[in-house]
Amino acid sequence: MNGCEHWKGGVRVGSWGEWKGTFCGMLRGWIRWSVGVFDMMTRLFLMIGVLWLSALGGASAMAESRRELRYAPAPIDNPLKGLVPYQGDVRGDFPHSMEFSYLPYSALVKGYEEFDWQPMETMLDAMASRGHQAVFRIFLEYPNRKGCLPDFLLRDGLKVYRYLNTNTQPLPPAEVETPDYEDGNLRRSMKAFIAALGRKYDGDPRIGFITAGLLGTWGEWHTHPRNELFASKAVQEEVMDAYEAAFRVTPVLLRYPVGEGASGKARNDHRKFGYHDDSFGWATLDTGKKNEKWFYMSSLKAAGPGAEAKWKTQPIGGEIRPEAWGKVFDEDPGMEHIQGFAECVEATHASWVMDSGMFGRKQGVERVERAKAQVRRMGYEFYCRGVTMEGGTDGRWVVKLEIENRGVAPFYYDWRLEYGLLSGGKVVWKKSGTGQLTGILPGEKPRMWEETLDLGGVRGGTHVLGVRVVNPLSGGRPVRFANETQDADAEGWLSLGVVEVR
Repeated sequence: MNGCEHWKGGVRVGSWGEWKGTFCGMLRGWIRWSVGVFDMMTRLFLMIGVLWLSALGGASAMAESRRELRYAPAPIDNPLKGLVPYQGDVRGDFPHSMEFSYLPYSALVKGYEEFDWQPMETMLDAMASRGHQAVFRIFLEYPNRKGCLPDFLLRDGLKVYRYLNTNTQPLPPAEVETPDYEDGNLRRSMKAFIAALGRKYDGDPRIGFITAGLLGTWGEWHTHPRNELFASKAVQEEVMDAYEAAFRVTPVLLRYPVGEGASGKARNDHRKFGYHDDSFGWATLDTGKKNEKWFYMSSLKAAGPGAEAKWKTQPIGGEIRPEAWGKVFDEDPGMEHIQGFAECVEATHASWVMDSGMFGRKQGVERVERAKAQVRRMGYEFYCRGVTMEGGTDGRWVVKLEIENRGVAPFYYDWRLEYGLLSGGKVVWKKSGTGQLTGILPGEKPRMWEETLDLGGVRGGTHVLGVRVVNPLSGGRPVRFANETQDADAEGWLSLGVVEVR
């Protein structure tokens, strides 16, 4: 009968295949109806269950939901980056988060194992009172200054070379006192001082960065034009060894990148130090000229791949050359030798530079705006690209953040992360997080931060979930994100989304 027509009593009843098809169709329809009813009842029971569990307390449940957050430029005075003035209250002149100061060796060192830390404490406390971290340097010689060397070393026979230093532009030549860096007592004293400095100040939240100092004019590791008076490689290595042993948290920066086989300078490309370019915007970029091989980027390239990649793990700082102060931010600086500030920042990956051009006297509006735009590019800029929040019936929320670095350098400290519930401009609950800012490099894919937050004991209500990076300096600004919702619901906090706690 397969495929044949079937007639009964003169009436066409169809083939067996048609009967089978009709029966199967009815069966499938009944099955679909049954599944639909079951699915509807299941959803209803689940909804009732969720509402019942939520009524018992804890955060309300929600499905996992990713939300993209909008970008907005981060503040110029984010911590540990930007322009750094000399010590003083110049907060009204240009946004900044750090201050710089020198101290003479004799102010702190009173004997081979005797130290007076009060001058350092006074300096650090003054900066911290303004919410600023310090960058400092200790020097043994400085043009037109006397008494930089401790009396006990002079009594013990330290030889001193006095001469007219002509490398003082834009200031006139001045007399300087250069010690004999090969003197055994001086070398013993410097090593003991660095060790004591580390014991006292490594990891101190009042300090941002230390420039190694000690050797050379202004502590800049040269005695130009009297190069023959500079410390030997052996003395340089002793100083670097002492700093590496003494400082494990606070970064120390050296003046010059040096690779293997350099003349007059001890190798440092393989050591745990950053660099500071103290002719920034003047002798930074590689010009290719033979007499300008000492320029920072030329020296960096000559020092090799280890030095060129230093910025990824160690900070880069410096000082704008005095001749370029202020002018470096003008569209037409008016001096051929001044190099483009923005180009220097991109090339060096600088996080900060000392400057007096934008501080101390009133600047034109156009210069200030150009400076703000270019200084903002320095160092890190963290953008939270997106947030995913998944709430559970037990009051636990899983929060995932996507953190991207849009700056030119990473962040070099492992500062603590905090999550908080914000309500009416206040923090009603907070918890430390495990995410880290260190090692997030520009141009790389976003780093994922994932945290499980237990909100089971939080009083019911609607709150905004926020995140912040805590500055360990009391009164110091937190790291603020490059997002529109930064500071939207509470100062210092990045708002992530609304949480309903029942």
